[in-house]
Amino acid sequence: MLKKIETIRFITINQGLKGIVHLVLRRVFLRVSITRKKLASKYLSGDGIEIGALHSPLKIPAKAKVRYVDRMSVADLRKQYPELARCKLVEVDIIDNGEKLSTIEDCSFDFVIANHMIEHCQEPIGTMQQFLRVLKPGGVLYMAVPDKRYTFDFDRSVTSIDHLVRDYRDGSGWSKMQHFEEWCRLVQKVPDAEISSSVNNLISMDYSIHFHVWTKEEFIKLLQYCEETLQFPFQTEIVKENYNEFIVILRKI
Repeated sequence: MLKKIETIRFITINQGLKGIVHLVLRRVFLRVSITRKKLASKYLSGDGIEIGALHSPLKIPAKAKVRYVDRMSVADLRKQYPELARCKLVEVDIIDNGEKLSTIEDCSFDFVIANHMIEHCQEPIGTMQQFLRVLKPGGVLYMAVPDKRYTFDFDRSVTSIDHLVRDYRDGSGWSKMQHFEEWCRLVQKVPDAEISSSVNNLISMDYSIHFHVWTKEEFIKLLQYCEETLQFPFQTEIVKENYNEFIVILRKI
């Protein structure tokens, strides 16, 4: 009887802790969303696109109109991300590679939104160049970037500027396998003996891992390199911490 009582007590305490954790996570998510929404209201207007929104599109103000871009149809995205089976995904308006945006003409949109997307890009510098290409003069690039210290990437080293520049200059083929191996070892915690098969499985699926990781300070250095050395046509409006991410807003000049 005592054992039964202790078991019930354990379950009750455990459920209580789960409830507290759930409540804290909800409050954090709400605050993250509020900050995103406030900045969207301040900086976004006109016609724009959001890339890779999946189940969490940015809430945009009434003065803005958005179309959704992704590399697959919703049906194919559901196959790619079975963990989102119970989530509602946005309808994809434009199927395109978000790193290239090859179907979109120059100076087409007033804003581009790419939340938790740049870390999935194999060539982040080239991707930002394409974002700027499709923006009209004065247009806004809105990015939320995860801070690797507060995500499942915390064991990984920050991607160096030299690495990113080589990806931009030579293409990402030289580093692709390295990124997948690091992902399997440090994020998925795959045993060494199974890493090769795990890597091959992810590549065969064309699974979109976090290829690169940053802190806010290191991402600012990347922006400075793009602006000062590569002469990309933008000015930085704001880089704002937002719990486990930081929001970056650039304006095309």
